Amino acid sequence: MTNNVILETKRLTKEFKGFTAVNAVDLQVQRGHIHALIGPNGAGKTTCFNLLTKFLVPTSGQILFNGQDITSARPAQIARQGIIRSFQISAVFPHMTVLENVRIGLQRALGTSFHFWKSHHSLNRLNERAMELLAQVDLTEFAATVTVDLPYGRKRALEIATTLAMEPEMMLLDEPTQGMGHEDVHRVTELIKKVSAGRTILMVEHNMSVISGICDKISVLQRGAMLAEGTYAEVSQNPKVMEAYMGSTEGELQGAHA
Repeated sequence: MTNNVILETKRLTKEFKGFTAVNAVDLQVQRGHIHALIGPNGAGKTTCFNLLTKFLVPTSGQILFNGQDITSARPAQIARQGIIRSFQISAVFPHMTVLENVRIGLQRALGTSFHFWKSHHSLNRLNERAMELLAQVDLTEFAATVTVDLPYGRKRALEIATTLAMEPEMMLLDEPTQGMGHEDVHRVTELIKKVSAGRTILMVEHNMSVISGICDKISVLQRGAMLAEGTYAEVSQNPKVMEAYMGSTEGELQGAHA
């Protein structure tokens, strides 16, 4: 594994009672890249994500992060090493303000997330950093808004802010634009580009226009196995990929949804 590879899997496999959901996947994510994991429904993308973030235990294979074997690590251990996952369903506290949500992320990073007996005012020292993070995701004006009242796209932006609060070296984004209208998709896409500076992003995403616009490399899964890898231009013209998505080699991947 070279220094330019931040995350690598070697023949990563997950079986469920005889069904192979992820089959001997070799994946290399380059440091500083935005890397997409795509594939038709049932391809094994989410299972692969769950293996990488340790919410599932591999049946066999190996996962390396910065050259260290994390195959047997627990979720909290890899979070401390700098791998932070943003969940498909917006993982925020709906009845807290936007600022309070980010502050909780900062508490987690400090290892004080369960010190609920502390004075509320003792947490105000985190406000300055929380406001910096909100500025990064264009949510400054919503700092005092109760999260349940945020538009859907803004909730996803808040989720990215709470992920950034954990100081990730690598962010794993699970369907960051799912269920969004065009305006929110554009906003969140630009946000992902913005926060990718100085860090690595691995994302599962269905929207091909998003992937074509921001991803350096794409890995395509089909039936749990690696089907193809490359740039969007390379992958979108790959006959195997077009057949997997479209049912034939005619037409293009452009606009297809996994």
